[in-house]
Amino acid sequence: MAGGNIDSTSNPLAAHRRKALVGQSGWAGLVHNRKIFATAGVFSGVLAMNSFDTRMGTAVSNTGKKGWLVSILELGAWAGVLMTGYLADKLSRKYTIVLAVVVFCIGVIVQASAFAPSSIYGGRFVTGLGVGSLSMAVPLYNAEIAPPEVRGSLVALQQLAITFGIMISFWIDYGTNFIGGTGPGQHEAAWRIPLALQLVPAIILGVGILFMPFSPRWLINQGRNDEALIVLSNARRLPPTSELVQIEFLEIRAQYLFEKETSELKFPQYQDGSWNSNFKLGFYDYLSLLTDRNLLYRVAVGTLTMFFQQWTGVNAILYYAPSIFKSLSLTGNAISLLATGVVGIAMFLATIPAVIWVDKVGRRPVLISGAFLMAGCHIIVAILTGLFRDSWASIVAAGWVACVFVWIFAIGFGYSWGPCAWILVAEIWPLSVRGKGLSIAASSNWMNNFIVGQVTPTMLQHLSYGTFIFFGLFSLMGGLFIIFFVPETKGLTLEEMDDVFGAGKRLAVADQERQNAIFQKLGLFNDSKDPGDRKSDDESNTEKHSTT
Repeated sequence: MAGGNIDSTSNPLAAHRRKALVGQSGWAGLVHNRKIFATAGVFSGVLAMNSFDTRMGTAVSNTGKKGWLVSILELGAWAGVLMTGYLADKLSRKYTIVLAVVVFCIGVIVQASAFAPSSIYGGRFVTGLGVGSLSMAVPLYNAEIAPPEVRGSLVALQQLAITFGIMISFWIDYGTNFIGGTGPGQHEAAWRIPLALQLVPAIILGVGILFMPFSPRWLINQGRNDEALIVLSNARRLPPTSELVQIEFLEIRAQYLFEKETSELKFPQYQDGSWNSNFKLGFYDYLSLLTDRNLLYRVAVGTLTMFFQQWTGVNAILYYAPSIFKSLSLTGNAISLLATGVVGIAMFLATIPAVIWVDKVGRRPVLISGAFLMAGCHIIVAILTGLFRDSWASIVAAGWVACVFVWIFAIGFGYSWGPCAWILVAEIWPLSVRGKGLSIAASSNWMNNFIVGQVTPTMLQHLSYGTFIFFGLFSLMGGLFIIFFVPETKGLTLEEMDDVFGAGKRLAVADQERQNAIFQKLGLFNDSKDPGDRKSDDESNTEKHSTT
C-alpha cells in the first residue's frame, strides 16, 4: 500500500501552503533546526565474563535460566511501556522521561551491587521498567516537537545514540574483561564497572530534559495554547506571527478541537473533569483502538512492525553475540568479545545514513531493503553453518565469512529497522490517543523482545543453523508486510496522518461538516485556491483566541 499523498480537499492550506514554506529535510534540516537537533549492549559482554559466571553460577550456565536472566529486562520494559501511555498524557512527555530515568537508575544500582542471581533478576526487571518507559516517551516527545521535514531524522538520531551506546558498551566490556585476567582470577570489577556506567547517560538525559520545552501537542491538549505557540516558534526559529508557525499551530488546534468535540458528543456524561470521568474517558480511548476500524488498522501497523523488528533476530545477535561467534569457530573469550565489538561499530555506522536520508528517501524503501538484506544474511550464515559446523577448525575461512555476514546483518538492521520502525510507530497516531497507541505498539516490541531473549539460547542449542533460517524467514515476511500494508509517511505533519490512513475519507457527513467548520473558524480552510485569499495571521489569531 503506497502512501505519502494525502487528500488535499480536506485541508488545502495544510497540504499546499505549509509545504511551500517548510525548510530542508533530513540532515540539512536538523542542522537548520539546531534547537531540535540538541535534543542493551552491556549485558551481552557481561554474560561472557568468567567472574560473572562464577558469581551467578547456574543462572548463566543453565540455558533456561540464562534466557530468563537476559529477558527479564524485556518483561519489565513491557510493563513499563504500558504504564507510560497514561503517564505521558497525565504528567507530560517531559516529566515522564524524568520519572523513567529515576526508575532506571534504581535498577542499575541494584544490578551493579548484586551478590546473588536474585539481585540481578530484580535489578534488571526494575531497569526494564525504566527502559520500556523511555523507549516510548522519548520517540513520542521527539516526534511531537519536531517539524515534519526533519521528524524522521530526529527520531533516527535517537536510534543513532542507542547504537552508539551499544558500540561503546561492547568495547567497555572488552576492556574491563581484562581486569584481573580473563580466567578464574578475574576481578568482579570486570562486570560491575560496565553495569554501573549505565548511570552516566541516564543522568545526563534526566538532567538535560529538564532544560527542554514541553511537547507543543501536549500543551495544546492541556489548554496551554500560548506556551505551545512559543515552543513551535522557538523550534522553527521564527517569530510566533510567522505564517508557517501559525499554520502548524492552528493545524494542531484544529485536530484537538475536533477530537474534543467528538468526545463531548460521544460521552457527554464524562465531561465534568473528575478523576472517575477522566479514567473512563481513558478507558474508552484504549477501547477505541480496537473498536474503531481506522485506529485498529494503525494498531495493526504499529504492533506488527515491532513484531517483525524483533523477529529479525537482532536482539538474539546483540544478547548472544559472544556465544554465536564462539559457535562460528572464533574461540577464546577475548576474540569473541572483539568480534562482538565489531557488531556495535557496524550498527552505529550504518545508522548514520538513516539520520541523513530517511526524510528524503522515505520509510518504506528503507524498511523493505533492510528486511531483504537481513534475510539474505541469515540464510547465508545458515548455509555455512550447516556445511561446516563440524569442521570449523580445519576451514577457518568459512567461520570468518559467516562472521562477516553477521556484521552485514548488523549494518542492514542499523540503517533500516532499527531507526525506521520507531519513526513509523511514533508518528501514525491521532493526538487524542497518541500516547496510548504508541504504548501498545511499543509493548509489542518489548514482549517479542522478551520472547526472543527467552528462546534464543535453546534454539541455538537444539536447532543450530535452523535458528538463522527461522529468523531469515521472519525478516523476509517483515519486508512483504511493509510492501503490502504500510503507507508512506515522510514529510507529513502528525495531523495529516488521518488522511494517509484513510480516516479523512471515512468521516461521516456530520463529522466532516464539524471538521470543516473548525478549519473555517481557525482560518485553515476556505473555498479559494489562492493562498493569498486566506485570512491574515492577525485574523486567524483573533478567531483562535475566540475559540479558547
